[in-house]
Amino acid sequence: MEFTAKQIADFVQGRVDGDPNVAVSSFAKIEEGRPGAISFLANPKYMHYIYETKSTIVLINEDAKLEKPVSATLIRVKNAYESMARLLQLYESMKPQKTGIDPLAFISPTATIGKDVYIGAFACIGDGCTIGDGCQIHPHAVIGNQVTLGQKCQLFPNVTIYQGCKLGNNVTIHAGSVIGADGFGFAPAQDGYEKIPQIGIVVIEDDVEIGANTCIDRSTMGETIIHRGVKLDNLIQIAHNCEIDENTVMSAQVGLAGSTKIGKWCMVGGQAGFAGHIKIGDKTFVGAQSGIMNNLEGNLSVMGTPAMNPKTFFKAKAIYSKLPDMYKQMAAMQKEIDELKKQYSPNNV
Repeated sequence: MEFTAKQIADFVQGRVDGDPNVAVSSFAKIEEGRPGAISFLANPKYMHYIYETKSTIVLINEDAKLEKPVSATLIRVKNAYESMARLLQLYESMKPQKTGIDPLAFISPTATIGKDVYIGAFACIGDGCTIGDGCQIHPHAVIGNQVTLGQKCQLFPNVTIYQGCKLGNNVTIHAGSVIGADGFGFAPAQDGYEKIPQIGIVVIEDDVEIGANTCIDRSTMGETIIHRGVKLDNLIQIAHNCEIDENTVMSAQVGLAGSTKIGKWCMVGGQAGFAGHIKIGDKTFVGAQSGIMNNLEGNLSVMGTPAMNPKTFFKAKAIYSKLPDMYKQMAAMQKEIDELKKQYSPNNV
């Protein structure tokens, strides 16, 4: 399906700079542009590609300044990255969705299945489950007893959802993720450790996306909650009784210990770790590999372990690299001081 520059500009509320009638039918990175494709330019580091790309249309920020003419038709928008995301979402929504139940799937006779649902081969739907309209459950996904899925959820292959967990509408969970496994609860005893039964559930609200091989543990009691609009990358560990508030995003390999509360609109870099029973305020930015030991008020940025202000962190890092030389200088100074002490000690007077 083709779209003209004018049609695209109308959809993203942009302004055409060039031929409004040129049409595209595919997407391409600006450095790999080809005729009939649309690309975008948001990062100034890629600006030089605008003069050589073969893409027919390029989305570009409205304040971007060009040094020479370009061959592509430009669509100027407030945020090229956001506009491209909207176009890709439109493109994805136009793809035909699978429907129907594969004969090799198992569905409990007590489960309730909505309209226009796809359930792939060897998927398993447990007793008392409710699967909302338009859900896509791919092969080998396992949905435990009494699980509830809202409308238009998508579970990719080998996703496992343990008993009793609840998903809202438009939730996407990528391959291999586990929702509702037992939290890590053990009480020290004389002969080892006594397991603490984890009798709570996981609740995932609307419009959440969870990356591949991410694990979200059920609560000891009550609920582990992932609020609306949260986006989690691959290989993330969310422990029991944690709560992640609306529109927070986390990169790969982040780990949350039990009962940690993360606020709204937070951004967490890869491999950051959070101690248990702490609270992080809204709009907190946590740098990659940071270690968060205590509560944070919110509306701030932190980096390092233990976490600190980024300016302090980079100053400390700069000093850290000089420590070997500083150690040599201190050792030399100490040697001189010891020699002076010997020279001017009372025994030598």
